[in-house]
Parts: sequence; C-alpha cells; structure tokens
Amino acid sequence: MPPKNRVSCPLNFKVQSHYTVPDLGQRILDTLTRAGRDPSRITAEDLAPIDEFHIRGRAATLDLARAAQLDRAMTVLDVGSGLGGPARTLASEYGCRVTGIDLTDEYCRAARMLSELLGLGELLQFQQGDALDLPFPAASFDAVWTEHVAMNIADKARLYAETFRVLKPGGTLAIYDILSGPTAPVHFPVPWARTPETSFLASPEELRTHLTDVGFGVTDWVDSTETGKAWFVALAERIRRVGLPPLSFALLMGDDFPAMAENQRRNLEEARIVVAQVVATKRDG
Repeated sequence: MPPKNRVSCPLNFKVQSHYTVPDLGQRILDTLTRAGRDPSRITAEDLAPIDEFHIRGRAATLDLARAAQLDRAMTVLDVGSGLGGPARTLASEYGCRVTGIDLTDEYCRAARMLSELLGLGELLQFQQGDALDLPFPAASFDAVWTEHVAMNIADKARLYAETFRVLKPGGTLAIYDILSGPTAPVHFPVPWARTPETSFLASPEELRTHLTDVGFGVTDWVDSTETGKAWFVALAERIRRVGLPPLSFALLMGDDFPAMAENQRRNLEEARIVVAQVVATKRDG
C-alpha cells in the first residue's frame, strides 16, 4: 500500500498557505530590477537579504557546514529548502551536490530559477515533498541538512526517523533550529507561524531525546541563542529606524513581517525561544 499523501493533509495546507507567495521568483527579479540590478547577472550578494530565511542568514549556514565537516564528495538532502539559499551556499562554497525538498511548491520553483541564474543548476535540484514521507530510498545521502524547519512539524519522531532512514550509515544530520525556551508562551505572529496552530517547538531536551531514540549519536551541540539574539535585535532596530529594504523577508511574509521581527526579538530576549546548532551521526547498527 503506498504511503499516505501527507502533503495534502489539513495541517500541511495551513503551513503551505503561510509561506506561499504567487509568482515568487518573478517578484524577486522584478524587485531587483527596480533596485537597478540586471536579473541576468544577479549574484548571491544581491539575494542575501531574502535568500536564507533563518536567524543570522548565510553566516549561520557556514557555521553549520563547518561543524558538519561537509566536503565536495558529499551528497546532501536539504529538508525544508525554501528559496534554495543554503543549498546554493553548500554548492558554491563546498561543491556539494544538494537535493532540496520543500512543502511549498512556489519556493521550489523559485529555488530552481534562482539556482539556474547563478550557474549552479548542475549541482542542485529541488522538488516539492513532505519531510515526513521523504521520496527517497534508504541510505541515499551522505548528509541531511535542515535549518528552521521543525518548528512547523508536529510529528518530530517521524521527522527524525525519516532523516535517519535516508542517511547512509555513518552519515551526518546537520540541524539549525528554533526550540522552546524556559519562558512561555511565544509571542505571535512570528516568521514561521502567525498563530500557535502551526507552531510546534521542541525543547532542547526533547530534541536530544528524539535524535537518540531513532539511533543518532549527537556529536556537536552549540547554543547559539546569544548570537541569534544580537542579530535579530539589530534587524528589528534597523527596521524601526529606516524601514525595510526593497528586497527583504517582507516579500515572503507580507505586511506582517515588521510585527514578526519585533516578536522574534521579544521571544529571544525573554527566553521564550532558544536557538541550537546540532550535528549528529547515524550509528552503524
């Protein structure tokens, strides 16, 4: 019996509706054109304000890649690949071949277009799919990568069981995620959810338990809350002082984004959320 199509389940529809922006790729190019950039000659720097939709952006991706010890021989699965920014960073900086999977089809289309424009299409592919039913055989990848994704996924046990399944023995799981802090509740809206209905934060202890229960050995754990807090405080202050730049996360989140940024700052400062960089290894047996 084939697996249930979880992409069509009610929760996934709600998550998709939170992130979907019609014609997103063209909107990005149109915004760059209005800012005086030639869309046929765009660079990673041009896309930087929007390309990596997580706290600290590209700097966080590079930190995680170093911790995971990625290299050009590796095949990587990016779960929740978004616009493809992290995948492009891994391809351009490390030479990795990266497959991105994301629940939101519009993100996948934009990721493919932007990757081709940056000349990285041969190293990257993107497809729509569900992290809880990964459409890949067992032991397919050297590394599984996920940044700021699990917050929208209720079934953490199945998420990490699936990442474990598709990893080769001895493979690496690299995580950069928002977790629940000692203070509750979270102030909404936030970038990953407008209401608590689609927000599912695990605590650091719960994440560690999920990983070890399915067979991962945690090899590196860094609490990056303070660096994340400084980054988001600076972002929120810049938005208050000078407003949003032409290309910003507001293109993804709409008019709610300034409120989301302010709430994210408050959540970090009030210890309602914490940020963790985690590397784990698939044990051999």
